[in-house]
Amino acid sequence: MGKTKNTSLDAVVADFILLGLSHPPNLRSLLFLVFFVIYILTQLGNLLILLTVWADPKLRAHPMYILLGVLSFLDMWLSSVIVLRLILDFTPSIKAIPFGGCVAQLYFFHFLGSTQCFLYTLMAYDRYLAICQPLHYPVLMNGRLCTVLVAGAWVAGSMHGSIQATLTFRLPYCGPNQVDYFICDILAVLRLACADTTVNELVTFVDIGVVAASCFMLILLSYANIVHAILKIRTADGRRRAFSTCGSHLIVVRVYYVPCICIYLRAGSKGPLDGAVAVFYTVVTPLLNPLIYTLRNQEVKSTLKRITAGRGTE
Repeated sequence: MGKTKNTSLDAVVADFILLGLSHPPNLRSLLFLVFFVIYILTQLGNLLILLTVWADPKLRAHPMYILLGVLSFLDMWLSSVIVLRLILDFTPSIKAIPFGGCVAQLYFFHFLGSTQCFLYTLMAYDRYLAICQPLHYPVLMNGRLCTVLVAGAWVAGSMHGSIQATLTFRLPYCGPNQVDYFICDILAVLRLACADTTVNELVTFVDIGVVAASCFMLILLSYANIVHAILKIRTADGRRRAFSTCGSHLIVVRVYYVPCICIYLRAGSKGPLDGAVAVFYTVVTPLLNPLIYTLRNQEVKSTLKRITAGRGTE
């Protein structure tokens, strides 16, 4: 997709206008209320998971729950980056976002999103070790190693976000400034660049594709080994308990990856459902994560009952 260059300094874009999601004007107040409630519930749900993990020394020392706490923390920040800005679409306020604000939103969106990909991979690896190498699990995945792996995921995510933001905004933006999307994402912003974006689109597709595909393949490999190990368990109760420890993570992975694949594998197209799909994995998924883990995890539910009953933990 070639574009005519126009880099005159007097036409440099100072801000962008987010056109947001298409919606009937008469539903503006209702949609504002819906997304506001989603944001509050997302923050409260993930905060509850964090407090639950922190309140129980056993959970706090277990790698699986350390990873769950980090996931809740990521979801709280991702929701703040996306949903708070989205709520403004349903108010009479000006939809303009400063150039620097657009850069920051794109960076944090891809930083947090890619860090989640790495974290889901670590969670799958943790379950693989717990089920396939139970005797060596305390040595292979202890609290210290888990902390190092989480730190590595954050660093890798930050590098990914920096690369995407730098590549996107190194191009000149000197003409139209209306972003046909509800956030400053790469493909929507690149359409406004006053330069050839072919290389950018290729690098973006390959970079995001490599990160997502690598994480997804490692998750599939982990669960292939997990399923193989579970099928060797002789008792039905043992198999059920083993599957239950992985069920929540598998649901979350499906909820996260399927919409992402729909968006980025269709990079060259813009269908009417793209906005709804993007809203699902950026807005709804952070809301569902604490609900999924709370309902399906017996230890989390038990700790929550003790906290709400005022008995604390031993």
